[in-house]
Amino acid sequence: MAEVRTGSAEQALQTPRAAGLAGVLFAVLLAAAIVLVRLGIPEGADAVTAEGFTDSTRRSAVEAALALVPFAGIFFLWFVGVVRTHVGEAEDKFLATVLLGSGLVFVATMFGAAAAAAAVLATAHPAGATPSLPTWDFGRHFAYTLMTGYAMRMAAVFACSLSVMGHRLGVLPRWLTLLGFLAALMLLFVASNVPWAELVFPAWSLVLSSYILVVSSRRARPGAGATAS
Repeated sequence: MAEVRTGSAEQALQTPRAAGLAGVLFAVLLAAAIVLVRLGIPEGADAVTAEGFTDSTRRSAVEAALALVPFAGIFFLWFVGVVRTHVGEAEDKFLATVLLGSGLVFVATMFGAAAAAAAVLATAHPAGATPSLPTWDFGRHFAYTLMTGYAMRMAAVFACSLSVMGHRLGVLPRWLTLLGFLAALMLLFVASNVPWAELVFPAWSLVLSSYILVVSSRRARPGAGATAS
């Protein structure tokens, strides 16, 4: 019985470390996808017209971004799982529900933005033809609205709820909760108006994942020693 309990404890300690790595991968993939989309389909004064979207470099950038987004979403779901594991059973049920709901909506809107960008890519040069300008503008603005107007606001709710829960339960250091609140404010009020501001979310996720990796590795050392003895 003691051996079974020890094995279960080891698995519980190893889970946050693996999911923390998934958080790092999510942050890297999402940041790469955002950069590639920004370069491939600019907005504002630098926006490329439908007629000009024949540059193979731009198209390749968008195609690469679309290939990364599904994997970023998968790793984010693993990341949500390890975040809740790190918080533990004492998590606030209300905030935990908001955290999980905002995370799921974030993934859904991120996939929607990717689908909109794929539609832009498909209509920009179908069989050598050029789409009408209204079609091009609709797809481009729709993709950016989903990404900056909705996905990033759900990311703000995710960061804010986790920071509040981490502060109340004492599972996150003060500097990390303050960083989460700052990231949430930027994503909520700045990301929809300032280009590249959406990179704040993968940056915050990378810092949080790195912290969880460090903490989980520190917790694993005494357990390994106790098992050996």
